[in-house]
Amino acid sequence: MAESPSGAAQLGPDLEAWGPVLDRMPWRETPAQWWEPGPRHGTWFPGGRLNAATALVTVTAERTPDAVAIYWEGEPGDRRSLTYGQLEDDVVALSRGLRSLGVGVGDVVALHLGWLPETVVAMIACARVGAAYAVIPTPLPPEAMADRLVTLGPKVLFTQDGAWRHGTVLPLKARADEALSGVDGIEHTVVVRRTGIDIGWFEGDRWYHDLVAAARPGRDRSDVKNSARHSDLPADFAAQHPLVLVSLAHRRGRPVTIALGGAAVVASALMVHRAGLAQGTVLWCAGDVSWLGTQVHGVYGPLAAGETAVIYEGTVTVPTPARAWQIMQRYAVTTLITTPSVLRTIRSLAVQLGEVPDVSELRRVVSFGEPMDPEVRRWAASGLRRDGVELADGWGQVELGGIVMIDAPVDGPAMPDLGAVVVDSAGQPVPQGDVGELVVTRPWAGAMVAARGPRADGDATAWERVPGVYATDDLARVDAHGQVEFLGRTDEIVSVSGQLVSLMEIRAVLAEHPFVAAVDVIERRDHAGGRYLAAAVVLTPEADGAAGAELTAVARDLGQSVRETLGGLARPRLIMVVDRYGDELRGDERRRALAGIPVPDMHEPRRITWGQILAAAEHTASPPR
Repeated sequence: MAESPSGAAQLGPDLEAWGPVLDRMPWRETPAQWWEPGPRHGTWFPGGRLNAATALVTVTAERTPDAVAIYWEGEPGDRRSLTYGQLEDDVVALSRGLRSLGVGVGDVVALHLGWLPETVVAMIACARVGAAYAVIPTPLPPEAMADRLVTLGPKVLFTQDGAWRHGTVLPLKARADEALSGVDGIEHTVVVRRTGIDIGWFEGDRWYHDLVAAARPGRDRSDVKNSARHSDLPADFAAQHPLVLVSLAHRRGRPVTIALGGAAVVASALMVHRAGLAQGTVLWCAGDVSWLGTQVHGVYGPLAAGETAVIYEGTVTVPTPARAWQIMQRYAVTTLITTPSVLRTIRSLAVQLGEVPDVSELRRVVSFGEPMDPEVRRWAASGLRRDGVELADGWGQVELGGIVMIDAPVDGPAMPDLGAVVVDSAGQPVPQGDVGELVVTRPWAGAMVAARGPRADGDATAWERVPGVYATDDLARVDAHGQVEFLGRTDEIVSVSGQLVSLMEIRAVLAEHPFVAAVDVIERRDHAGGRYLAAAVVLTPEADGAAGAELTAVARDLGQSVRETLGGLARPRLIMVVDRYGDELRGDERRRALAGIPVPDMHEPRRITWGQILAAAEHTASPPR
């Protein structure tokens, strides 16, 4: 076996912790063993067969069909709830509809949908028929959406006529149609009627409600074997059969899409839900549906546990500053999961409200997606609920299937040991307090099962760079209390509102702009401790003379070019105009100086000089490794 950073033989997974959860999974064929050693982190559940839809819905639907599975609220205030029995019926109906469109085992379905009940139904229906799904962010511009579709190669695309966001309607079907004009191979577009706006209609388009209208199953579950749905009972699949596809930000300049296995990601979600995240039985994950963490911990975890998930279509600022508290109050939310960015927004709303509504059922708040700074942590512990809440900070990665480490788990001994170690560039453990790269020495069930795209083979470097372990590319150190503190990435991937964004991609887009002679892109902190993107550009002679309103227009044009190519989250919030770039600093030294240079936290462009950057570099020490 490979040698771990500690010098001992690589450990297997913490099966003592995993065992109780895996025993609860509704296996059609129980694995010969939970894990067997092998390349990378070995193989989970060899010989095991299961349909993830059974674990997520069917088991609870047959036991307690009237239990509420989902509470949903739309941005305009409309509401729906689905019991487990109703959710099972909807999943069965849509799975039949998918089969009628030719979708089967191994096909890909793209979900260009907001947070709707139909989105959850589509995710689970894909599991039932053996297809893999990928959620495409709704804010993506058509060009970026087309690139994503080409990479994924779906047979069917789901979208909606329009989507509510910040009080306005986004024309999702129109964006999808524009993206599809340059994409081959998609045979059908299934459209959810959400807002009622006029849309174009083309060959292959189908209304969602028409697709599921026929052959709905009956509600009598006393004799399932003789029911109309016996002929299309869910098939069994190997535990590692791909279910979820996630497109990552470009890693080292090339795109990659990873696949998560159905049974594996459900088992991981259930484990983390029970041992790490949830207090009580109603969980709200306030995050975008395109985030893997929202899918896994906002839907899979609660449903696999037979509990209730709350999903909200809009943002917590609309239509009232009290909306977050109203949702928690209305549905008696016991656990809130969200990002530090959302918590900062809620904190600013609390200031507007003065006295926040009482959310007496709320017991626990879990942050994920980016490090939580101390100020937000202190406020969240006491500002959301009058009597305070338990607070935890979760860390994970898409490649590991979501959150895998929590600093204050619900049941610490029940959480599997990751074997997390902070190492130096040679793969050796660093002293407590020193900065290094976090590696995982013990296998995790929800880890990715495959990678697709030009970098697929190269993605194995995560297991090969430090022999015998999984290297995370995350910088970290262990503090005096033994807690892991995360400090950023070793590559140029950053988290913006929980979404991974590639600084390299943004830099490439800006470098192609006719106004730009040279550019760098960095992550900065604002006065409240939040993170945001900034670009430092040297303008061409033609654009460099701009001042005042003209300079603002130039900055706006640069930001719009990024938005149109990569989406709104990638648009730099601040444009710094630099007179020149000298060669006195290496690239990493220059970027650290730009991140720390004292510039007012404003959205207007700011002019700075190379001399100011050099002065800032003198006060910016290189992080120890």
